[in-house]
Amino acid sequence: MQEYDLVVVGSGPAGRRGAIQAAKLGRKVLVIEQGKRVGGVSVHTGTIPSKTLRETALNLSGWRERGFYGRAYRVKQEISADDLRRRLLITLDHEVEVLEHQFARNRVQHIRGKAKFVTPDTMEIAKDDGEIIHVKGASIMLAVGTKPYRPDTIPFDGVSVLDSDELLDIQDLPRSMAVIGAGVIGIEYATIFSALDTQVTVIDPKATILDFIDKEIIEEFIHDLRDRNMKLILGQKADKVEKLPNGKCEITLDNGRHVTCDMVLYAAGRVGATDSLNLSAAGLKADSRGRLSVNPETFQTEVPHIYAAGDVVGFPALASTSMEQGRIAARVAVGAIAKEPPKYFPYGIYAVPEISTCGLTEEEVKERGIPYECGMARFRETSRGHIMGLNSGLLKMIFSLKTRRLLGVHIVGEGATELVHIGQAVLNLKGTVEYFVENTFNYPTLAEAYKIAGLDAWNRMGDLSQTG
Repeated sequence: MQEYDLVVVGSGPAGRRGAIQAAKLGRKVLVIEQGKRVGGVSVHTGTIPSKTLRETALNLSGWRERGFYGRAYRVKQEISADDLRRRLLITLDHEVEVLEHQFARNRVQHIRGKAKFVTPDTMEIAKDDGEIIHVKGASIMLAVGTKPYRPDTIPFDGVSVLDSDELLDIQDLPRSMAVIGAGVIGIEYATIFSALDTQVTVIDPKATILDFIDKEIIEEFIHDLRDRNMKLILGQKADKVEKLPNGKCEITLDNGRHVTCDMVLYAAGRVGATDSLNLSAAGLKADSRGRLSVNPETFQTEVPHIYAAGDVVGFPALASTSMEQGRIAARVAVGAIAKEPPKYFPYGIYAVPEISTCGLTEEEVKERGIPYECGMARFRETSRGHIMGLNSGLLKMIFSLKTRRLLGVHIVGEGATELVHIGQAVLNLKGTVEYFVENTFNYPTLAEAYKIAGLDAWNRMGDLSQTG
């Protein structure tokens, strides 16, 4: 039986970052991946594919140029599912190549197969060729990620009723689509297909969407969606999904209303991919959604030498935070010092338009009783926004009246997930409103919106130099 300092199950963002970190510290590391190629959900069905699909859709549809040339403008008149897939395959091949090279140069061993616990420190690996091997780990990290939640009541067929993993393999672009679930994944895909001129309806039992995002940003976002004729049916539950004889699908809502469409995307949550791990043999138990609970500082489970990181531990379930969790868990596992990451990290939603946020929302600031002021800038106020033909886009910053420090930055619009990093740096370095007022930003850029929003807040907060 082979013995390792660290055995990692899963090669997604948490698993690969953890494995490479332990290897860089001179430890013997094994990664077990059950997929056909390394990379995990992030590379093959999640983060990278959905963002590649988004970029391809925006490029081929001419979406970014429609502010100038009108809503009928298209770069390619007839866009097919193959057009979308072509770029996707090139991107995925590159990602896998990079990852395999990282493993090779850091001497991380990896095996393809299904892993399960035999004892708390021993795992059985069932390889594709039928061979069964056993490995022992001084420490074990579970970075198995999640898979789509697929209730038995939904007639999934991979063609007209799909989950988010299956969506990447569609043969034809639908003329109409209903998305059940207004979480991050549902909203991202709904807006991407809307940009391809598919008529999209989003259905969710909650009356609001993306509640962890600043309310004002969501209001702006919803206005943008409705302006382009996307239908949002909120506060109503999808009771039944049926495939009709004419090839269409019909969704019956709990109030008796019917929605008919060509395709249904069921995106109402994901579950931890822990059901095949035989957790009981390790003394572990997952919750009802297959997730594992961990110490948020060390990522240790209740069994001290077993760690879990990434989406399998729940919110925020981002590729970026998963990487950090994997790195920290690996350092703790091999006895190295692990510094706590900076307090504020950005959250990115790759919808059309993008949303990105860092720090406190206005609702959280109110709850904490902090006296505050907001500064706003619309992208159309910037010269760069005019050049790009942007009609929408909003940057909002929240400052403490007492300390004048930045408390939160919230952006909806083109390039939001890139722009947010300026605000993130100022937040973590405890910068004040004066940073934005006194600094020079490249002109013309969308980053200039920080200056406009900073001045907007500063004008209402008052100039300290004038008050002594």
